[in-house]
Amino acid sequence: MAYQTPRGTHDILPDEISKWHEVEDVVSTFAELYGYQEIRTPFFEDTSVFKRDNDSSDMVNKEMYTFEVNDHSLTLRPEGTAGIIRSFVQHKLYGSIEAPAKLYYIGAMFRHERPQKGRQRQFNQFGIENIGLKIPEVDAEVIALGYDIVKELGIKSVKVLINTLGDDESRNNYREALKEYFKPHMDDLCGDCHRRYEQNPLRILDCKEDGHKDIMKDAPKLSDYLNEESKEYFEKVLKALEALNIPYEIDERLVRGLDYYTHTVFEVVSTREDSSAQATIFGGGRYDHFVEYFGGPEMSGVGFAIGLERLIDLATDEGYEFPDENELDVYVIGLGDVKKEVLQVMNILRHNYYICDGNLQDRSLKSQFKSADRSKADYIVIVGEEELKEGKINIKSNIDKVQKTVEIDKLIETIEGWENI
Repeated sequence: MAYQTPRGTHDILPDEISKWHEVEDVVSTFAELYGYQEIRTPFFEDTSVFKRDNDSSDMVNKEMYTFEVNDHSLTLRPEGTAGIIRSFVQHKLYGSIEAPAKLYYIGAMFRHERPQKGRQRQFNQFGIENIGLKIPEVDAEVIALGYDIVKELGIKSVKVLINTLGDDESRNNYREALKEYFKPHMDDLCGDCHRRYEQNPLRILDCKEDGHKDIMKDAPKLSDYLNEESKEYFEKVLKALEALNIPYEIDERLVRGLDYYTHTVFEVVSTREDSSAQATIFGGGRYDHFVEYFGGPEMSGVGFAIGLERLIDLATDEGYEFPDENELDVYVIGLGDVKKEVLQVMNILRHNYYICDGNLQDRSLKSQFKSADRSKADYIVIVGEEELKEGKINIKSNIDKVQKTVEIDKLIETIEGWENI
């Protein structure tokens, strides 16, 4: 039997890993530039962390990996926010970190959904959570952080979609209007929309199966049910985006896939023609009652999440130049019975922070040079029996093609001298 990765998962091979390191470095660098600190939470949590009463999201109802251990229900994390807020409350970070708490995470998430390009059952996410202040300008700053990351990776074909779900009063009024509107059309809606009708009718607008129907296009608009406070809040978010020179497009059908959002919701999407259904690069929004749900004080938060696989694919498609981490600084060749000495030379180089490899096999000089060429090393060190008798080795620079014979204790000094020319 030939074993394969489980459906919806993939191996990240050595020739791909440099892309991952580069993207992880970019997202963490920008998070820290904006004042965020990294937090790491478990890959699984109590199921109740994710599965909350009357939750209408497909993620909770269809896609979670849940298992029982000694009659205890646990779930592999399908998203990052819930675990972060659980940790924030459990460790009383609201009392030890000055508001707002600015946290970021990078790690694997798990959802049982149909695998396709840009969407896997085990996938990797970067996300941020800004907890403690309910200020429109903070919403804009959060969007700006994600937007900066996307632009830094050379992804130019993007646009910001934004909407507001309003405060509790506005959403409750809108829910009632939607229920009244959809009531005579229930026979035209899918089974999932029947469930959403009872749990959260706003989610009907996000239906992938019925979204194209005329009844969706003619549904009431949330903007008609916003109270003045919600309108003013949203207007300030938009003004802040304009101040940051971030173009946006208001999308009144945008509600996002999770039930805990309030006020601002947003998605940054690819406008490339080949993006199709996988157009969303990152998305998120504000949540007003999540900290309270986990037993903390009344605090609002806002955040977003980016799928790293999608970031890498888009950056690659748009020509971003990823560095090649597999190139060596030095390759060490041995002539004669000098394996021990080759090992000693590599040890000296590595202890001076040069990336190196070398030959410890019985191979011809020609085959060793071929390996050195394939390694793309800047320098080749040749350890020969005859030179060793005089305490010397040969160094060849692949940069200027010059070769020098030097004493072994001058190895590092010689290479550094080449680099400083």
